[in-house]
Amino acid sequence: MGKKSRRKAKYRAGGKFAHRVPVERVYPPKPTLESKAVVPSVEPSVPSVQAKRYQYILPELRHIGIISGALFLILIILTFILR
Repeated sequence: MGKKSRRKAKYRAGGKFAHRVPVERVYPPKPTLESKAVVPSVEPSVPSVQAKRYQYILPELRHIGIISGALFLILIILTFILR
């Protein structure tokens, strides 16, 4: 006979997580239609966040391309030499 599942203890009244206090979620206020031109955007735009987050990708791809090109060139030279 198998062991009892401990999963149900989370949801029981006396379980491990029963005494947890629920987290109160805070949502930003909804913008009004009349003040669209006046209110400056606080959050940066998505492309600038992604550009800052993935700024190392292009140099890494450049290095990978240079290394793979050099290895491919070496393979081509070796095929002519070893024939």
